[in-house]
Amino acid sequence: MQQNINIKEQAKLVKIASPIMAGTSEELRNKALKEIAIELENHKEEIFEANKKDLEQAKKDNVQQAIVKRLKFDEGKLRDVVAGINDLIGLSDPLHKKTLQRQLDSDLLLIRETCPIGVIGIIFEARPDALVQISSLCIKSGNCAILKGGSETTNSNKVLFNIIYDAVKKVGMPDNCMLQLEARSEISELLECNGFVDLLIPRGSNAFVQYIMNNTKIPVMGHADGICHIYVDKDADFEKAIPIIVDAKTQYVSACNSVETLLIHKAIAEEFVPMLYNALKKNNVKLLGTEDIVSLTGCEKSTPEDDSTEYLDYIVSAKEVENIDEAINHINLYGSHHTDCIVTENDESAEKFMNLVDSAGVYQNCSTRFADGYRYGFGAEVGISTSKIHARGPVGLEGLVSYKYKMYGHGNIVDDYATGKKEFNFKDL
Repeated sequence: MQQNINIKEQAKLVKIASPIMAGTSEELRNKALKEIAIELENHKEEIFEANKKDLEQAKKDNVQQAIVKRLKFDEGKLRDVVAGINDLIGLSDPLHKKTLQRQLDSDLLLIRETCPIGVIGIIFEARPDALVQISSLCIKSGNCAILKGGSETTNSNKVLFNIIYDAVKKVGMPDNCMLQLEARSEISELLECNGFVDLLIPRGSNAFVQYIMNNTKIPVMGHADGICHIYVDKDADFEKAIPIIVDAKTQYVSACNSVETLLIHKAIAEEFVPMLYNALKKNNVKLLGTEDIVSLTGCEKSTPEDDSTEYLDYIVSAKEVENIDEAINHINLYGSHHTDCIVTENDESAEKFMNLVDSAGVYQNCSTRFADGYRYGFGAEVGISTSKIHARGPVGLEGLVSYKYKMYGHGNIVDDYATGKKEFNFKDL
């Protein structure tokens, strides 16, 4: 990609490349992914060295530890992204799938077929593995990508992007099929690229996502806060509930799918809450609670603001609820429609919860941390969408395709049908 021209001109070049990208074969796209996996392994020391610089800078800048964990790209992260790429290779081609075949008349055929969205701009948090995942998904789905990662991982992102772009070019992908933005100031230029960028996917804070939505004419897909809940029902198994909550809070504390609010059924609170408090304390989690929770634990009192707070830290709030209906109402009112869980052995209660909670992911007896494209078997994800239009939940390959209608005729004209000379003969094939 040429670096001496402005962002709009660069985006235009990406747009020109997008039909060529859309026309690539599944074989070529899988070949590109395989080459990326190979080259990441071949250049791992270079990646680790760049990441070391980012981590050192983060330390100098006093970045909180929970965020530093996101920045790290080590052998474990490399292993995970390579596994994700290999999983993607094994998935069926998301393009050219016929979702409708309808005979309109004996000599007139309509087909609805999946196709790439085109040019996708992804603005994501400082997480180097996210760059690999997003790039891989865009390649597999035949989309061109414009990538802007967080400034805290500038060095890592630059090395990773160059490795990936060189790999796809090596196997014959079109020029300008990918573009990396490095400066924060370039985001505002990207937002003005309507006509060249088909979709924006921002990942980050609620304020940031809202800023993107309010400052562009480009369609935006994303989520804001990750305020996830776990409701512990009166019919919960405590031996399941405790590990689920601990995992949902501590496995990756700064993730958007970590739990922030616990709702405890009043009937079990006296027995369960002290057990929960001790388990959280052992895992260095600070519990904030309403008066009833405080009386059982001696923890710090929560405030009304805690109902709608995403901590991104070793903090969780808890409150008692009278019944499942109160839990559902609370989640729908204060949650971010991301991922919410009920812990219960009562399947009827679980179904009620899962049907009535208005979230992208609703779980029974498992950690909210499962809300992830890799763990769903999507290979990876470009992000989580809480939208109800087009894609919802972890956005994998299916969320990165649209569709087009193809019609095959034999000289057919509408006037024949409008005047009654011919009649439609709708028949699904």
